[in-house]
Amino acid sequence: MDIESMDLAQRVVAQLSRHVSDVVLCPGSRNSPLSLALLARPDIKVHVRHDERSAAFLALGLARVQKRHVAVVMTSGTAVANTLPALVEAHYAHVPLAVVSADRPRRMQDTGASQTIDQVGIFGRYATTTEVSGSQDIPFLAEAFTTQLQVHINVELDAPLVGKHLPEAPGDRTLGRAPLPRPHRHGEVAVDLSRPTLVIAGDEAWTVEGLEDVPTIAEPTAPAPYHPVHPLAAALFRKPQISANDYVVDTKPEQVIVVGHPTLHRDVLALISDPDIELITLSRTADFTDPRPDSRRGSAVTVTGEPSQQWMRICQAASDLAADTVRLVIADPAHGFTGLHVAAAISDTLGTGDTLVLGASNPVRDASFVGLPYDGVDTYSPRGAAGIDGTVSQAVGIALATQAAHPDEPRAPRTVALLGDVTFLHDIGGLLIGPAETHPENLVIVVANDDGGGIFETLEIGAPGLRASFERAFGTPHGASLSDLCAGFGVPHRAVTELTELLDALSEPHDGLSVIEARTTRATRRAMHEALRR
Repeated sequence: MDIESMDLAQRVVAQLSRHVSDVVLCPGSRNSPLSLALLARPDIKVHVRHDERSAAFLALGLARVQKRHVAVVMTSGTAVANTLPALVEAHYAHVPLAVVSADRPRRMQDTGASQTIDQVGIFGRYATTTEVSGSQDIPFLAEAFTTQLQVHINVELDAPLVGKHLPEAPGDRTLGRAPLPRPHRHGEVAVDLSRPTLVIAGDEAWTVEGLEDVPTIAEPTAPAPYHPVHPLAAALFRKPQISANDYVVDTKPEQVIVVGHPTLHRDVLALISDPDIELITLSRTADFTDPRPDSRRGSAVTVTGEPSQQWMRICQAASDLAADTVRLVIADPAHGFTGLHVAAAISDTLGTGDTLVLGASNPVRDASFVGLPYDGVDTYSPRGAAGIDGTVSQAVGIALATQAAHPDEPRAPRTVALLGDVTFLHDIGGLLIGPAETHPENLVIVVANDDGGGIFETLEIGAPGLRASFERAFGTPHGASLSDLCAGFGVPHRAVTELTELLDALSEPHDGLSVIEARTTRATRRAMHEALRR
């Protein structure tokens, strides 16, 4: 190492400032030079968190909104390994994220040195490690940030780590950030829209020029389509024909166009896999949601023809039937107060300019059933790897980035997060925000608490013949007091037990971070979903 650790850390952070505006910092000894260098720079906003896993997911939430790298900085050892879940989600969701880890010099590997593991290549395919052991390695940082969405910078820092005085604020200040890696361009696909066509838009979808007038099944995180089709209608489109009142209708599309990364509904995914339907898949990343070798791939379309009025009427009628079914099921008192009712209440109280965060389990599916996406509402959900981990921290990051993007508004834009109870408990540490840190100014976390894993009620393992082992392995009731947990973190909490109570709670103005616990039932989940399918 040709320079002292503090000098090296300042050079690393100076380069970092050219690529990131926000850094999430975790306390530690080995990364202390990086910490002091970060706090000395006025052009980097620093967020401090204790837990590296939550910190990485906070950075991921910030990056989802900013659409550029946010860095998380930590000490050596298992602290680095704790960021892997967030990197995995970032990889599959194609969100830029950087891990900057402090390390002991290589000579201390395999010597029994405390808190020393092999950090080079620790993330495997999910992030390539750029090693920094001296000033000669600094130029490689720019290459990493401009060519990779997921970045791992591993900085070797030797003793002495810091001097006797804090570093001075640097004379330079980064005003513009370097560009991100360019999106992939896979060419154009010719499409004849006079053939019965459905668009299926998932996470990472965009408004594709030429497809605006095509009926679209859109997941909540996709752009709101001009001609939305309810996802429950996918079951109808899987049938070649449907007869009603002695009138036979051809309902099966001849071609399906997939945009982005759909993952939510089995009947929708079955349409994609149907060999009798021509499949076109569009992506702006290196990855395609494409289970078939005979599909046509691209990033744009060249269209001829237009959808027939007959096909448009069929799609509208199928969608209306599905939406009416949801309304009837929600209105049936036999189902009680469920997570679907909670999603409906949130849907009814969203306004233009709001931001919505949806947990990856039942909440995002329930939101899809009640009509999302909505135009004017930015919606986020961890659909890359579709895990429940880190969702509280991501919601906080999304809220912080959203309010930072509107500094001149008298009140921060509202962010609403809908999570299940297991998802909420899995990242309960995400509520821990120190008094010196920037707090969300208008974030409401709604927890649909059915005391366990409600999504399993609707799957094969929830069938009557498997119930004897269900509660222990899948239902997993916990009996946790969310009110006590929130009180421990100093977060306001309110419990509701019925739909009207929830609507009232959502309609009230909220300041800061607060939690609404909707105490729901999962006992009727399976019957409710069977009613929807019927």
